Amino acid sequence: MKSYITVKDILQRKHFESIEVIAGTEGLDRLVKWVHVVEVTNIRNLLNGNELILSTGIAWKEKKEHFVSLLEQLIESQASGLCIEIGTYTSSIPQEIIDIANRAQFPIILFNKEVPFVEITQDIHALLINRQYQMISDLERYSQALNKKLLTIEHYVEILKFIHQYLQVQVTIVFSNKEIQFIPDVIEHKRKTLLNIIEIKDAALKASSQTARVPIHLLGRNYAELIIISEERSLTEYDQLILDRTGTALAQLFLRDLYVEEKRRVEEVAWLTEWLDGEKSKEAINEYLAYHTPNIKPKGAIVCVCKLDTYEKYSNIDLTYFKLYFRTIFEQQGFALFAIEKRNTLVFIIINERSTSTWKSRMEEGIHRLKNSESQKKNHQLKQLIGIGKYESELTNIHKSYQTALETIRIQARLSSESESCFYDDLHIFRIIYLLNKHLDLSEIAHEYLEPVINHDKKYNGKLFDTLKAYLSCNGSKQETAKRLFIVRQTLYHRLQKLETLLGEDFMEPRKRLAIEFMIVSYDYLISSKQIKEKDREAH
Repeated sequence: MKSYITVKDILQRKHFESIEVIAGTEGLDRLVKWVHVVEVTNIRNLLNGNELILSTGIAWKEKKEHFVSLLEQLIESQASGLCIEIGTYTSSIPQEIIDIANRAQFPIILFNKEVPFVEITQDIHALLINRQYQMISDLERYSQALNKKLLTIEHYVEILKFIHQYLQVQVTIVFSNKEIQFIPDVIEHKRKTLLNIIEIKDAALKASSQTARVPIHLLGRNYAELIIISEERSLTEYDQLILDRTGTALAQLFLRDLYVEEKRRVEEVAWLTEWLDGEKSKEAINEYLAYHTPNIKPKGAIVCVCKLDTYEKYSNIDLTYFKLYFRTIFEQQGFALFAIEKRNTLVFIIINERSTSTWKSRMEEGIHRLKNSESQKKNHQLKQLIGIGKYESELTNIHKSYQTALETIRIQARLSSESESCFYDDLHIFRIIYLLNKHLDLSEIAHEYLEPVINHDKKYNGKLFDTLKAYLSCNGSKQETAKRLFIVRQTLYHRLQKLETLLGEDFMEPRKRLAIEFMIVSYDYLISSKQIKEKDREAH
């Protein structure tokens, strides 16, 4: 049983034996969703479209201008057709009416004898309601058959063939990488016609009674678009429901394939670990890449380390989907990725496929998207520190990028500000501070330079430390310093005199100033990493 009813179908029903189609024969395939009896001339705001209209003609009583107005309203409202009872109120149809209907392919049907409109509406409404119940039942059977197929099929094309055979329409899937699949396949000339339909950008033009579309979303991005096109009939709500069910099934299939692929990559951890440890030769690396990513031409690589907070609380599924999402984002930025889990971190070896001059900006864009994605905002469980090591042109030096990525994580863990860059190359002075602090008592050296100021602030609840930082930051500009601290010049002069007393009149001499600035950054670093006692924090 068809899921839709046309004007042609209704003409086969009871009470339509003695009819004559006098206009719009090309529109007999119009869909019918309801039947109305209309005996007024102002109908425009009473219709929703696809109604078959029954009338005796009493509304116009041989007044052609009223008849023309009614016909134009019906055509504008996308009615299915007009059935007129000839006899009591209407004896003939003006040629002008027939011409208007023919131009619009709008069917006009004449009842040549009196018919019971009540029985016609009851019959057709019962038919429409039965079709609705049948449609729900068919939709459920289709869904069940689709779910069974998902358990056994190995390729998405089988799903496309299934919907094609069920609806008897042209099926097309367009992937985000512009790959297109037609089911059934089409000749070159028809392919161009279909591509023109598919590539329509205007939303109003996209909405067509012979075309239906559904996007397939995976992991927060548009993975593909499924499209059905019919040249023989208008597509119905049922066609759209079938399309939606099929799109959901395809999304599940694609996600399953991605998940299986990600699980396979997990099994390669041992090889990748040896690469990270610098134990793989250039030949071995090239052979590995040629097998796993044959289409890429490496132009260098970096290592990204993600340290997850409370790593042990994550399930394997959480971690797998996080890696999938991470991979999806950065592949769009021109990178190929290999991921492994090491201790409480996720490590990504990121191969650059594009220009070396843009690798950093592309990485920054990817990290921005990762941190601001809807899935990350919703899933607060997956909080992470991200460290990106040095860019290495030679893939045999990937272990160097890995070590610097780990160092970046260690430095970030000691900084209170989340705004600090996750790139090793951007840490600058913090790299020096980190190394010095590993081998020296940096806290003692910092106190040697800054203790007089810190003790003064603690004793008098002063603001000398903040003033010193602002004054150095403003390169000794008194006007800029006063403005930044929101104080008057006289107050600033008084504080600077006190700083000269505590630090020496030469504290702005280049070499001494450089040392003081370095110690201020070191002091802040030590406070952030809790290596200076809380009482010192309170002092300033």
